[in-house]
Amino acid sequence: MNEYITFLKQSDIFYQFTQTQLEMVANLCQEKNYSAEETIFEENSSSKELYVIVQGDVDILVNPGIVGSDSKADKTVITTLRRGQSFGEIALVDEGLRSASARAKSKEVRLLIIPRDKIIMLCETYPQLGYRLMYNLAADLAMKIRNTDLRVREKVLYGQQKS
Repeated sequence: MNEYITFLKQSDIFYQFTQTQLEMVANLCQEKNYSAEETIFEENSSSKELYVIVQGDVDILVNPGIVGSDSKADKTVITTLRRGQSFGEIALVDEGLRSASARAKSKEVRLLIIPRDKIIMLCETYPQLGYRLMYNLAADLAMKIRNTDLRVREKVLYGQQKS
């Protein structure tokens, strides 16, 4: 448990949490390990957990065939996340289907998994904790959207120069 608290303290989405708030979140965490190339979850699957990377790297992939005509297209890595980063955070907001797949990249990936229903209950019980978590998640999602936007712009510009 102390190990979880120490780790959560270093994670972006728990920035500025008090020791007590970190302890409450740590009590919700489950740990799971993955090996290289092991799927954590698939795109379009149901989503009810937030993941925080304790060790290793995780690839986030999309299937371009979902929106294109080539349904047999290989999954494309859109980003690689590292220690301290989170993913699956959209599940906390809408419980919709996963917008991408997640796969272990390193030979040893260690994740903390936080169930949506438990973290939402904690946020409702302790509004200051809830506000801080949602603020940090919004900042994290904004950064991820900006990075994705930059990659799309580079691809469009690169693609135009190639023609």
